[in-house]
Amino acid sequence: MYWWAKEKHRGGTPVVVKMDNPNNWSMVELESPSDEDFLYPNGGAAAVPKGGRNKNAKQLTWVLLLKAHKAAGCLASIASAFLSLASAVRRRLASGRTDTENPAGRSRFYACIKAFLWLSLLMLGFEIAAYFKGWHFGAADLQLKRLYTLTNPFTVKDVFGSLYSKWVLIRVEYLAPPLQFLANVCIVLFIIQSLDRLILCLGCLWVKLRKIKPLPKHALIDLESGPYFPMVLVQIPMCNEKEVYQQSIAAVCNLDWPSGKLLIQVLDDSDDPLTQSLIKDEVRKWQNNGANIIYRHRVIRDGYKAGNLKSAMNCGYVKDYEFVTIFDADFQPNSDFLMRTVPHFKDNEELGLVQARWSFVNKDENLLTRLQLINLAFHFEVEQQVNGIFLNFFGFNGTAGVWRIKALEESGGWLERTTVEDMDIAVRAHLHGWKFIFLNDVECQCELPESYEAYRKQQHRWHSGPMQLFRLCLPAIIRSKISIWKKGNMIFLFFLLRKLILPFYSFTLFCIILPMTMFIPEATLPAWVICYIPAAMSFLNILPAPKSFPFIVPYLLFENTMSVTKFNAMVSGLFQLGSAYEWVVTKKSGRSSEGDLINLVEKEPTKQRGSSEPNLEEIKEKERRAFRKRKHNRIYTKELALACLLLTASARSLLSAQGIHFYFLLFQGVSFLLVGLDLIGEQVE
Repeated sequence: MYWWAKEKHRGGTPVVVKMDNPNNWSMVELESPSDEDFLYPNGGAAAVPKGGRNKNAKQLTWVLLLKAHKAAGCLASIASAFLSLASAVRRRLASGRTDTENPAGRSRFYACIKAFLWLSLLMLGFEIAAYFKGWHFGAADLQLKRLYTLTNPFTVKDVFGSLYSKWVLIRVEYLAPPLQFLANVCIVLFIIQSLDRLILCLGCLWVKLRKIKPLPKHALIDLESGPYFPMVLVQIPMCNEKEVYQQSIAAVCNLDWPSGKLLIQVLDDSDDPLTQSLIKDEVRKWQNNGANIIYRHRVIRDGYKAGNLKSAMNCGYVKDYEFVTIFDADFQPNSDFLMRTVPHFKDNEELGLVQARWSFVNKDENLLTRLQLINLAFHFEVEQQVNGIFLNFFGFNGTAGVWRIKALEESGGWLERTTVEDMDIAVRAHLHGWKFIFLNDVECQCELPESYEAYRKQQHRWHSGPMQLFRLCLPAIIRSKISIWKKGNMIFLFFLLRKLILPFYSFTLFCIILPMTMFIPEATLPAWVICYIPAAMSFLNILPAPKSFPFIVPYLLFENTMSVTKFNAMVSGLFQLGSAYEWVVTKKSGRSSEGDLINLVEKEPTKQRGSSEPNLEEIKEKERRAFRKRKHNRIYTKELALACLLLTASARSLLSAQGIHFYFLLFQGVSFLLVGLDLIGEQVE
């Protein structure tokens, strides 16, 4: 063989094939055809040099057929996915269920978005007509002198040209300057907020490198001072949450703590008699097994969760307890939770709160839960850990935390004035000088909302409540005796930057100003604002959850999509609008019930030898009934209107050849469309 043939030859690449027919094949190792196969095609075995191999031409044909078969299967899967998507869209439109049951009660916010949409459609038709009339605007044409030349009355000959030239002059003189000013303001806010996020990430990096970690001053059992087992009250507030009540009660009853030093209160605010009966029966079972647990139900259910907790703290026996631990109905603490949190209070009289981190049993359930994980991982790993170490202050998460009862009482106790009673008590305790500790290595399992409807209502409450609280607490913050630095941190960083400015610029910049600049191209947004900084911030957000990196693009788009709900909630909370005081209990699916209850049954706790074994079949049947009852997907009108607005703006951007703006508007519009049709979370058949 010649030298060039030897250099081109590659050692056999394994090819897998062994087939009787296209529907019956198995995989075996087969080397790819070598050069000898082509140099001696007809010579048979005798013509092949010593050491060469004779190949069967049919095998190569089967290889090609196999690859074609795989390609056809891939195309069939894609086609099936599109058909499923189209079927889901058809069902949504046929059902006609929207996010408001009363069409007459739609908000002014939606009316404004719809007005922008119709105006953008009108302008798109006008711009397309102008484009075909020869009015082509490139980057060079947007210079002021060039625009005045193009719109000179002596150069315009027809009626349409005269009308369009006047429109261009109105844009240049009256519309572009204020729009550009608003865009610049939002860009400045965007940069400030990005710097805040970068500083938090650098603080987290410092904590990791220096291995900084809150440690108790003394062990739980000290040889000198003896064991430290103070009186602990555990509260489980719940309301119509029959999907998860068993797992939370079972987990709390298995906490490792002396039974004489522990009291569990099940605070049931359910208005469903069946749910009340089920919870009573569960409490009675654990009482019979030796657990120190009681059931409480309020007749007058005022104040939502805050009213429930306030009522429980007014019980006479609470004065005998030093600490109170709160777990929401879907939370399942590990048995050593108190052993790892309570010791931090010993000989640390300034400490008012020890907060544990959340972990999620259903984080991989669907795309919505995966995207939530990114946000919450950053919230715990970065925001709360850094603020806890450097400032000894962060917002209480409402659950999975241990409070010193003295701190609660000195701070005024639970108040029903906002929908974020947890943040309210944390702010008031901080103003009274109490310190907080966040334990990133102590986790408590819970459940993420799996449907977009539940997540949307949760986010509305989480973003309207802080604005209510800011209005109420601002005078108290200014008059408080804490340092100027702490006052500035609470007002400008904790409230204004992270609770008000973030949803404001996110919605205004990317959902309003950016589409408007497509119709008023004299006002511009640079590419680094549209692409580079958001991508960098998304990368920083995703670092605490590295396994979520493949979802970085959907995360960026989804965060902008959620800015509609967050902006609406922020405005309603700031100006005390009707929906500001809306409280809806986040729906739970109870997906973690079976596995966690099995673990609890197998554990055989030493304190409760007769621990009752839950009926898993009964739980699953309840889940099926709850799933079928009152569950359906909706159409979200605000998101759909904004989808049409952004897609219209992306079509307009093609006329100006703005590449990166077009792609951003297109993908963001598609994201709004998917969310508006409720295709991102749990799908109900």
